[in-house]
Amino acid sequence: MTACAIEAPAEDGDAVWPTGFTITANGAYAARLAGSGEALFVERWTLDGPEPYAVPLPLAQPEEPGALLLPLADGRVLIGRAVDGLRHTFSLLYPTGPDTGELLLGSVEAPAPGALTLLPPSPDGICAYAMCVGPDSTTLWLVAGGAFGPERVAEIKGRCSGGVWLDRTGRILALDRQLDDGPVKAVAIDLERGGEATPLLQITEDSHDRLLLADPDSGLLLIRSDAPSPGHERLGWGVLGSLLPVRFPECLRLDDAAVTPFAVQPGQVLMPESCGVALRIDAAAGSWVGLWRPSSRRMHQLAAPFGWLAGTGLWTPSGVLRLPYATPAAPCGLADLEEPAEPEPEPVAPAAAPEPKVCRPVPLQEAPLTDRKQAG
Repeated sequence: MTACAIEAPAEDGDAVWPTGFTITANGAYAARLAGSGEALFVERWTLDGPEPYAVPLPLAQPEEPGALLLPLADGRVLIGRAVDGLRHTFSLLYPTGPDTGELLLGSVEAPAPGALTLLPPSPDGICAYAMCVGPDSTTLWLVAGGAFGPERVAEIKGRCSGGVWLDRTGRILALDRQLDDGPVKAVAIDLERGGEATPLLQITEDSHDRLLLADPDSGLLLIRSDAPSPGHERLGWGVLGSLLPVRFPECLRLDDAAVTPFAVQPGQVLMPESCGVALRIDAAAGSWVGLWRPSSRRMHQLAAPFGWLAGTGLWTPSGVLRLPYATPAAPCGLADLEEPAEPEPEPVAPAAAPEPKVCRPVPLQEAPLTDRKQAG
């Protein structure tokens, strides 16, 4: 259910709503940078109550626009700040009455500017991981949840990107890896075995196969690959551990818009085709929402609420999509979207019954026994 904003939502007047909105794996909390201009501060949202509400977590100095944020399941917010371009310091912010408390965790040195990113919130809600991409290898750091500050937990051969959790414990992580100048392939990383990597996706030998989202309950995988048409990536779906091929529905392919999944309906145990999938649709006219299920041959396109923090949202197990939005009049809101009902199929007139044929009974000893099971 976790999602992160990629681009800034719509502006209103002089107010600018910054990028970066991340929701915990259990959907209880979220965090973003709020404010305008240079007066930016961390804001924590509570999403699992009767009404959403925001708690500002300002400090004496405003935050930089590039600060990295990750909410934890206990309500604290991890923040990573770049210092001198390469060194990143990490702290936990939390409300303490009218003030903001800050617990310093330590720092991580990145190999180059922009090489360090935070991975999506861990399903355990306690740990937080950062990924440093170097020229030939990728290092994973446990930056929150450890005993002694940031800890290096794995070094993986190749340049990695993405990041999708494949289980509910925070042990198995999927990354998109490129070895040398070869194609990008998703691999599964076992964090309890030193970052051991095993192949996860290889549709063809030369295709670029990336994993975008996964649902541990149903095993549904959302994939982007150029296997169907080299040089042009398509959105497809498959099932974790299945021998069936990846499918690339035509309804997910729009000529003049980019389609990106950002949330999957939880709780559909062993029913991947029944999972609701929320998609962000970006075109010249703006951004809106697509709703789709693998069992359906169509994608519903719906208008997003004004001020939507584009590319973010979460599904309830009952099938309601909740989209966060922020406007000057409503700085903390959730809008519920329900999937439109499928139209009833038109009745088809019954065909005329064929004339009965007279068949000669076949004696049992002469009856074809192919595909019949022996009785007894």
